[in-house]
Amino acid sequence: MSNTDPLLSVSGLHKHFTQNDGFIDRLFGADETVKAVNGVDFEIAKGETLGLVGESGSGKSTTARSVLRLDEPTSGTVKYDGTDLTSLSESEMKEMRKQVQIVFQDPASSLNRRKTVGQIIKQPMEIHGLYKGERDARVNELMETVGLPPQYSNRYPHEFSGGQRQRVGIARALAVDPEFIVADEPVSALDVSIQAQILNLLTDLQDEFDLTLLFIAHDLSVIRHACDRVAVMYLGEIVEIADADELFTNPQHPYTRALLQAIPQPVPELARQREVLEGEVPSPLDPPSGCSFNPRCPDATEECTTVDPTLDDVGGATGGHKAACIHVDEFDRGAGVESMKQAVDERFSIENFDAEPALAADGSGEGEQ
Repeated sequence: MSNTDPLLSVSGLHKHFTQNDGFIDRLFGADETVKAVNGVDFEIAKGETLGLVGESGSGKSTTARSVLRLDEPTSGTVKYDGTDLTSLSESEMKEMRKQVQIVFQDPASSLNRRKTVGQIIKQPMEIHGLYKGERDARVNELMETVGLPPQYSNRYPHEFSGGQRQRVGIARALAVDPEFIVADEPVSALDVSIQAQILNLLTDLQDEFDLTLLFIAHDLSVIRHACDRVAVMYLGEIVEIADADELFTNPQHPYTRALLQAIPQPVPELARQREVLEGEVPSPLDPPSGCSFNPRCPDATEECTTVDPTLDDVGGATGGHKAACIHVDEFDRGAGVESMKQAVDERFSIENFDAEPALAADGSGEGEQ
């Protein structure tokens, strides 16, 4: 973290969707509200990477899309470098998009298959009127930056592997010289070795261009190596936030511990000892009363069904560790975390991989299939 002042500050962010189930509901005006994001607060300092992690349906991607106003927030504020993005007009927000960009989860669907990768990377420059007369040279420079030979700028997305397409998506995001990038599960569809290469690339680019990242993932082993701090989401709410090392060595919320327990264990004896989280994420149409995690929590009490916990400071070695659990001081949340940490480090160690170029000069594409 290079600055104590937040570059991005999100406060009281809500995103609700209204749905109805059929003709009768539409006729009589009956509808139901899906609280996809339900009062989220977090800050990201300049140069920092904040990880947002949780199961599918927890609200991670909706949070990111609301921050960037790809989905309009229902309420709350999103301040970027002191400017409230939720108050900007459409034209003002377009200007702001030169500073805030996104790398999408699925490079196959997020890249226009009718355009060459050169045209895809060039398009943001055309939209924002940047690099006039120099756009082809800029495309070549960006392709080299992300590890793609520029001579293949006239190829189409289907001619590249998944990892190579994601590099194109990263180059497109960099085309307008942004300061802040949302990486929405950018490696979830890739093999582990290719994930490591893309993560190494993002880390190198962050250092080279002084980028600030919001990194979304459901895989804690990815989060472990990519992020400075981690926010854990469950059913539209942040239930724990801490420094990455602190979170992995001293998890305070039972849901965080359950996510850690779900990481494949390298030792069979340890795998048999782990707790298994039962049940599914409740529907945001009908969330549980009290703590949203109480129906699945192994430590839940009667009080958990009536009291809605707040995200409070729980101390921690590095400070800034917060968790939303009324029993946070009553259980040894750190028990057995060393085996979890070992599982993460052995399953996915970035140091085992080098960020090799995505496509060899002869087009062989070795290393990424």
